Amino acid sequence: SRLVQDAGQTMQQVEQSIRRVSAIVAEISTASQEQSTGIAEVGTAVSQMDQATQQNAALVEEATAAAQSLQQQAHELAEVVAGFKLPQGDEAQRLLR
Repeated sequence: SRLVQDAGQTMQQVEQSIRRVSAIVAEISTASQEQSTGIAEVGTAVSQMDQATQQNAALVEEATAAAQSLQQQAHELAEVVAGFKLPQGDEAQRLLR
């Protein structure tokens, strides 16, 4: 009878230990899922940052091209304006009256 009673207590202890281990495994599983979700979110954020960086690089190239075009146009305009001769001194004052 004593052996049966000891065996019953031991079985209960084993059962409690199994339940604790099962709970710990469930917690580990939940934490792993949360980590997986977090890693996926970080990956998405990095991808979005990469896209923004590429878009910014393209905009910089466009702005550089536009600035070079504007510089060329300003140079051409300066050459055209340089061809005009404006009156100087007294003659200029007389024309302004």
